[in-house]
Amino acid sequence: MKYVQKIWIILLGIFLVNQNLNAQFGFQNQEILDFNVYQSFDKIQPEGEIKLAFKVSIFDEWHINSNQPKEDYLIPTEIKIISDEQIQQSEIVYPKAHDIKLDFSDIPLSVFEGEVFIGTTIKIPKNSNLGEKKLFVEFTYQGCNNVSCMAPTTIQDTIIINVVDKSEQIQEINSEIFGKLNLEYTSTQETVEDDSLASQLEKSGLLLTLIIVFLGGLALNLTPCVYPLIPITIGFFGGQSEGKTSKLFLMGLFYVLGMALTYSVVGVITALSGAVFGILLQNPIVIVFIVLVFIALSLSMFGVYEFKLPDSLVAKAGGAKSGFYGAFFMGLTMGIVAAPCIGPFVIGLVTYVAAKGDPFYGFLLFFVMAVGLGLPYLILALFSGKIKSLPRAGFWMDAVKHIFGFILLGMAIYFAEPLLPKEVAKYLLPIFMAIAGITLLFMDKKASEILGFRIFKILFSALLLAGSIYLLWPTEQKSLDWQYYTEDNYKSALDNNEKMIIDFYADWCIPCKELDALTFSNEKVIAASKSFTSMKVDMTKTLSDETEIIRKKFDIKGMPTVLIIDSKGNEVERITGFVNADEFLKIIEPIK
Repeated sequence: MKYVQKIWIILLGIFLVNQNLNAQFGFQNQEILDFNVYQSFDKIQPEGEIKLAFKVSIFDEWHINSNQPKEDYLIPTEIKIISDEQIQQSEIVYPKAHDIKLDFSDIPLSVFEGEVFIGTTIKIPKNSNLGEKKLFVEFTYQGCNNVSCMAPTTIQDTIIINVVDKSEQIQEINSEIFGKLNLEYTSTQETVEDDSLASQLEKSGLLLTLIIVFLGGLALNLTPCVYPLIPITIGFFGGQSEGKTSKLFLMGLFYVLGMALTYSVVGVITALSGAVFGILLQNPIVIVFIVLVFIALSLSMFGVYEFKLPDSLVAKAGGAKSGFYGAFFMGLTMGIVAAPCIGPFVIGLVTYVAAKGDPFYGFLLFFVMAVGLGLPYLILALFSGKIKSLPRAGFWMDAVKHIFGFILLGMAIYFAEPLLPKEVAKYLLPIFMAIAGITLLFMDKKASEILGFRIFKILFSALLLAGSIYLLWPTEQKSLDWQYYTEDNYKSALDNNEKMIIDFYADWCIPCKELDALTFSNEKVIAASKSFTSMKVDMTKTLSDETEIIRKKFDIKGMPTVLIIDSKGNEVERITGFVNADEFLKIIEPIK
């Protein structure tokens, strides 16, 4: 008990000495600065941005610590903006600090003196309600003079932002304040944007821009959503060409141009309308069309008819016996299949074209990107078409066409899956693979007399059967503790300051399936996600009113998109495309 009394006496003495020092140096309740808040517009419209400036006028012989003081015991200057509204806030940017030597410190300290300006930008969501919005500001600082420092102080203020309809006129205000602000600091947010694709393209000339976009298109071949193009290309050119290199090249060129034409049209429409990239694959009519094309191609592989179609139609098409029109038409279809291939590059290009608002320029960029995407398939067309010119042509060549026919039928089933009940769709492709594998073993007995082809056919059939068994084998798929997104779930998570992982997916999206199979099933990812609320948003039917509202609310450009939201309700990361488990862990582990 005596020790407790002694501790209290020491603490009381320290308090009295501190009070005496405060009185001696005038620290007690003394104001050492003026703090004022300014906004750049008198009103703001939904989806608009408004700048905020915080003017700090520090009295003579005083200074405040900078936002990054050099001593651990000093309190940094900090501004926080708190709001119940769903707003997007850029990083708060502080002015350049001064390093000065004070009597109580052995090293120069980083401080603000005189008149300084601090700034940030607020963006109002598209679906924001009209009317006045209250933002609460907390300005925390520690004032010092040449002798000692005050206790930290917090000033609170309220900003009223008036959100009005887009038909109303808004006026710029406080231009003098924001003129000084722009001269005194460079925003970190702006620095990030300078490194973006849009900024790089803006700085480049047309030729350099086209080269960058072309290389970006080549890089898209590393994304999983182009995988279906490989068997389709092999299946088509492996059964249609006559083996002549010149004709193979021209057919491949028409195929790539057709794919580029569709891809670029889809890209420009997406950029200028704000729709989801690859939205055509959500339209049942488009899906049925693609499925019918695959079935028609497969029937030609089985000898039901020649791909050149009836002679009357061939004559109307200009006598395209060499298949140029067919290759171009096939390329148009494959452009739709390739369209969901999104990633940071495509999203950046969509954003850039939308900002430009020039349809022709946007078409040119997407066309060049799609040519880059399609170039490897020109090479693949040459390779697959040359199969027919291999030596010892005979019965085995028809047997190869039958294999291509089964590949195309499999692709038809794959693309038809979103139209079928999930209970049926998950079994249909594996059962077809098993049937195809068994059928191939007993087909084309004459061709099987060739040892090399017989070995290939057995291995290919075994691969189909193994794949079928793997897909049908009952397994327990581990994943995050998902709940389906609802507005109530989302608001509840925000109200409870919960961190969130929101996965926007579609049934036709191959990278979405890879995320589920390879990333979200990882044990470390599952463990790290326990501190998050994980939600899935089904965007398969984005054309519906319900999903369109969600798309606009979260500004979703394509699938997959994964949003990482911190406990304050801020979006801290937006993932577009596939990332592996290690990359995903690096993103979510630092989130607070």
